Amino acid sequence: MSHPAAAAPGKLPFVVWVLAAGTFLMGTTEFVIAGILPDIAPDLGASVSHAGLLVTAFAVGMIVGGPTMALATLRLPQRLTLVLALALFAAGHIVAALTSSFTVVLAARFVTALATGAFWAVGFVIATTAAGLANATRAVSVMMGGLTLANVVGVPAGSLAGHVTGWRGLFWALAVLAALAAAVIGRFLPRTQQRARVSVRSEFRALRQGRLWLALAAAALIMGGVLATYTYITPLLTERAGIPAGAVPLVLVAFGAGALGGTATGGRFGDRRPMATTIPAAAATALALLALIPLSTTPAAAVALIFLMALTGFTINPVVTALAVRFAGGAPTLTSALTTSAYNAGIAAGSALAGQALTSSLGVTGPALVGALVTGLTLLPLIALATTAKRGTNRIIAHSTPDAQVPAPRQTRQTTEATSTRS
Repeated sequence: MSHPAAAAPGKLPFVVWVLAAGTFLMGTTEFVIAGILPDIAPDLGASVSHAGLLVTAFAVGMIVGGPTMALATLRLPQRLTLVLALALFAAGHIVAALTSSFTVVLAARFVTALATGAFWAVGFVIATTAAGLANATRAVSVMMGGLTLANVVGVPAGSLAGHVTGWRGLFWALAVLAALAAAVIGRFLPRTQQRARVSVRSEFRALRQGRLWLALAAAALIMGGVLATYTYITPLLTERAGIPAGAVPLVLVAFGAGALGGTATGGRFGDRRPMATTIPAAAATALALLALIPLSTTPAAAVALIFLMALTGFTINPVVTALAVRFAGGAPTLTSALTTSAYNAGIAAGSALAGQALTSSLGVTGPALVGALVTGLTLLPLIALATTAKRGTNRIIAHSTPDAQVPAPRQTRQTTEATSTRS
């Protein structure tokens, strides 16, 4: 059974929604740890600051392990890769729930990140192939919407469950959900043959394209800018906007709602006009962050600008992800993993810079300034991509996986012309 080469306009294959559910589960695991650190730390005999290494370990695993696992599983059938990733994900949580050693839990988090990186790398490729050329960016936006929804629903629910049942109970629940997800994916994902025609050399050859690195740079910069501000948004809200600490979660829900809206917007318009969607969105994000500095003295203005920051910033994510996979041509797996690494690297670097700004004379407005500057830099790779598009150099993705059907020459030519002329 093969993926459809082109889904009907406005309709995505069911497998895309199944993959989005897996992304929701893994996104919940990545971010929920911050909310239960005070519960984990004393149980493992560590301070809260030291337990924060559990967050760092996952980020490092995603940055380094994503591309590594993508290459290691390159010749495996895609369905088997996803099932094995979910199995490893479940095993990591079971080991963590059974041990009393902080070191073992730290190692389990790293292994869990490796599994997450493998799932996302292969999942993005499957989603874009199943959706077809006309709906590739929408498919990516749905998968990334699962990650965004994890922040809005999964993390608060997981934190509550962790406080009620204990962090070990939460980890057991995540392991069970991962096992169920593996069963569903094994049931609904079409069976494919071994990817024998894909080679490590062809995957690395795709990295020679300058446009690919421009898309990766845009991915790192936009997330680095937005998350630099978001990481330290609580001091700004409580100390400058005068919002009570108990109401901060409501503001974070507004951020999540904006992120969901932005991801959907990018998926809706990014396929037809990628540059006309991303360039104004990047400019609007930088302006919203800049406006946050003088206008964050009132709760209404602060909440509105934070919502706008998320709405416009997350519009860019599915578009640049889909472009990166498209530029990879017949070797998209490593590129998909590198896109995930780029997001995590941008978040790590942006948050580090914002932390330094917070302790400087800029105070609570420092992270917003860092975010505005970094987000503004996103315009550079996006404008460069727009320039190459006007020269007609864009190439439509052509997967070399056996289950991908090659579109008819007439369709490919028309789509290429549309991509080259629309900015």
